[in-house]
Amino acid sequence: MDAAPQDFTRVLSSMCTVPHPDARDAATTFLADNPGDPATYPAVSALESEVVEMLGEITNLDEPNGYVASGGTEANMQAVRAARDLADTDSPNVVAPESAHFSFPKAADVLNVELRLVPVDDDRRANLDAVQAAVDDDTAMVVGVAGTTEFGRVDPIPALGEVAADAEALFHVDAAWGGFCLPFTEYDWDFADAPVDTMTIDPHKMGRAPIPAGGFLARDERVLDALAVDTPYLETTGQATLTGTRSGAGVAGAHAAIDALWPQGYRENYERGMENARWFTSELRARNVDAVDPTLPLVAFDLPPREFEALRERDWRISRTASGETRVVCMPHVTREMLTNFLADLDNVRAEPVSAREC
Repeated sequence: MDAAPQDFTRVLSSMCTVPHPDARDAATTFLADNPGDPATYPAVSALESEVVEMLGEITNLDEPNGYVASGGTEANMQAVRAARDLADTDSPNVVAPESAHFSFPKAADVLNVELRLVPVDDDRRANLDAVQAAVDDDTAMVVGVAGTTEFGRVDPIPALGEVAADAEALFHVDAAWGGFCLPFTEYDWDFADAPVDTMTIDPHKMGRAPIPAGGFLARDERVLDALAVDTPYLETTGQATLTGTRSGAGVAGAHAAIDALWPQGYRENYERGMENARWFTSELRARNVDAVDPTLPLVAFDLPPREFEALRERDWRISRTASGETRVVCMPHVTREMLTNFLADLDNVRAEPVSAREC
């Protein structure tokens, strides 16, 4: 095979990163173990239970229920599925801000649930009045995002939790990317801060675990019970996961990464990422580029399409938000040198004659 894996030295758009070396080794060791069959593969099953406990510590949930999912999409889908099945209505709806991840429209389509996307406020956070207006007696779940994909914003989680509680709906927090940053901030976002019922938090993002290693957490065991199906040909009698057979690589890699990095390593990742994000924002503004103030290690900024495409042609892996801003995510693999090189290329692109860029 001649193909080579992605070189991360010019990757600025990804919310995944280079795995921690311990996580890479552990993933290889448990590659063939299947946590979907815990009676046959008890070692990796025990590791999964420990990962859930670790994630509970990170999110301030004393007795966590959950499992290691394939990623945020699966975890969000499972949250919607549980809310639908636990709701006392034949016409369930889910209320979420328009900043919610695209996995929610996907979940609504697959699960035949109405999704009500509501506007965000001027700071790109969930608009509480809009959420309140969208909630009704058929609302099965209210969603808050703790680290939005496009702008890194943290919704007003406690207030959203109150709206959900008043509606007798489940409250889900999508902290897939932000969950390994937020413990080192002043934001209220976790199970101790609000009446959170379920949460998505992905070790394979800021947690530096290998892909796939998502996290699905629930406060109450009844949520997992609602997801469980009978597994008559296995020694275990039920299974709450969505995918069934899974590689033990994600489980073991997540365990090794968290064991190596929690809490100090993750604090250093977050602080370095924020320092880079603030520095990068300052440098962009010095070049008269309009950039959004970063609240987590993610910078969104205006870049003309011509300049964006020219930087892509120079192999910079950048992406755009739905509203057109370029986004750079300061993941653990992103260094000040990388950002400096990107800015140098931006300067060079801007110095080129327009006709040369169009050729």
